[in-house]
Amino acid sequence: MIINVPLIKTRLRRVPFAGVGDLVVASVKKGTPQMRRQIVYAVIVRQKRPFRRPDGTWISFEDNAVVLINPDGTPRGSEIRGPVAREAAERWPKVAKLATMII
Repeated sequence: MIINVPLIKTRLRRVPFAGVGDLVVASVKKGTPQMRRQIVYAVIVRQKRPFRRPDGTWISFEDNAVVLINPDGTPRGSEIRGPVAREAAERWPKVAKLATMII
């Protein structure tokens, strides 16, 4: 669950929006008991809502997904399952190295 989007200014008490490739602060809802209820940094790599690319094409994915990262920008895991949006891969090259497929 997204808690905050750093460096985004918005209306008081409104959760700021974020899209593919954005850094977010999130709370872990599913996972191992040690991982649950932790506050982590993450990068959004897929989203269900269609978004428009600069070349005019619209793209959407089957699910929403993030990659957990450390404060210095390195991914915490060793593998990314499923596709990663090109926008996220361009902004986060260390995440792109772990991706099996970039769309």
